[in-house]
Amino acid sequence: MDNNTVTYEFVKNDPELQTYIRMADASMKAMGFTEHSFAHVTKCAGEAGDLLEALGYDARTVELARIASYMHDIGNMVNRTDHAHYGALIAFQLLRQWGMEPEEIGMVVSTIGNHDEATAFPVSPMAAALILADKCDVRRSRVRASKPEDFDIHDRVNYSVEKSNLVLDRDAKTITLKLTIDTELCPVLEYFEIFMTRMLLCRRAADALGLQFRLNINGSDIL
Repeated sequence: MDNNTVTYEFVKNDPELQTYIRMADASMKAMGFTEHSFAHVTKCAGEAGDLLEALGYDARTVELARIASYMHDIGNMVNRTDHAHYGALIAFQLLRQWGMEPEEIGMVVSTIGNHDEATAFPVSPMAAALILADKCDVRRSRVRASKPEDFDIHDRVNYSVEKSNLVLDRDAKTITLKLTIDTELCPVLEYFEIFMTRMLLCRRAADALGLQFRLNINGSDIL
């Protein structure tokens, strides 16, 4: 297969990859985690690619970031623990099968392998962009439980988020996660209880892109 055919559109429409995304999300559902299916990976691909595009990166880097972001959670079908590493190995096989050039495979695999907060590091602009897109995907529609009494802390935090936007200010060199949270459903402290590690990783990722990461909750700057 010609390398030029390995586009984001091609990857999105590959039936084998779609199966793995569904299976990965099914495993997450069985373990009680929030949604990690097509809505999540599509949003991450959009956010990561748009960020790099806005920062002036070339079109192929932007496309590879979208590809990596769309594939980043397939390792969850193996196990949640070390899913970034499993996902990178699965992606390696798929990308070789599709005929992608080795250097580009390395870029995508490295991005996928560096997105989980337990082991992640923004080793490249693509990895930094995925970290920001992934860790800032907090929204009500990711909650699977239908009854509030069945919510765990992750459900409460996500369900309490009424609005969520990742905003780049190129002039100020900042990237801000702006959240509107219903504090009657979830105190701000609970957000930090589960997301502090992720927010610190976002700060490191933003720094790798020459930006300052900010967190704004209900109109107040928190970070």
